[in-house]
Amino acid sequence: CKRYSVDNSGRDLHGALLDARILADVYLAMTGGQGAFALGAPTDGGAAARAVRAQRHAEVAIPVIRASDEELAAHERALDAIAKAAKGKCLFRTPVAAPVAK
Repeated sequence: CKRYSVDNSGRDLHGALLDARILADVYLAMTGGQGAFALGAPTDGGAAARAVRAQRHAEVAIPVIRASDEELAAHERALDAIAKAAKGKCLFRTPVAAPVAK
């Protein structure tokens, strides 16, 4: 909410409906200024919707907010804890590819 300036001042306690609304606002902010969800079924295979999105993305600078070094380190610590609890089977880590022999 802070990163995308989404108002969450009404969230004093956990509430699924309010959390869902806040999450929707964050999602809309992350999709580059999209104003609403388009849940209707496209009648042209989605070509019109893709054209609208392409035009909108050409006009709107989508903010890319990279994780800070502290956030990356916290993420790695969380993955370490998951791997430890799962006895090394952490699905959230990309396996390192073996070097290719020449």
